[in-house]
Amino acid sequence: MLIFLKNIVIIDTAMEKKRYFNTKMIATTGILVGIEILLQVIGNYINPGFANINLSLVPIAIGAILYGPVVGGFLGLVCGVMVLISPSTMQFFFSVSPAGTVLACLLKTTLAGIVAGLVVKPFKEEKKIYGVILASALVPIINTGIFAIFCLIFFMPILQGMISDTMPTVAAALFMGMIGVNFLLEIISTMILTPSIYKIIEHAGINKKDL
Repeated sequence: MLIFLKNIVIIDTAMEKKRYFNTKMIATTGILVGIEILLQVIGNYINPGFANINLSLVPIAIGAILYGPVVGGFLGLVCGVMVLISPSTMQFFFSVSPAGTVLACLLKTTLAGIVAGLVVKPFKEEKKIYGVILASALVPIINTGIFAIFCLIFFMPILQGMISDTMPTVAAALFMGMIGVNFLLEIISTMILTPSIYKIIEHAGINKKDL
């Protein structure tokens, strides 16, 4: 009887712990969603090219690192929706190819978040920072890479309209006019901010060991 009661206490404690950390994960994810929405709204007003500077890639990377590919993908999807409804997207891309715009916006950051969550998993705790750095780099790389592919498939009229003496080819228009400055800013900011914020969160006790 005592053993039976002891087992009930252990199971109940485990369930309480699981509920606590699920709540913690949901709360942290909610905070990251709020931050990425705020950053994306700010990013809508900082447009050196046709594409937005996706400042909200940082919360995507952090969420993926902390909680894995599901949370990373969810944060990426939220970011994609925000990019989709942004003024620059509607003005320059949606009018050319509505289907291509929807697919590009929703896929690029969603896949970036999923992959970032997956690449961190194999790293042991003592070498986790290397996984964090890799994930931080992959999020903007995948985001920009998918965007570039969709530009060549769906948005060729925009690229052709950008051809000039300084950008004489479609490739030049793509890399110099469409993604060049944006990508550099995204990868620099993500690779600097994400590891720094992760270390702060880790020291504060919000890490994957809590799950």
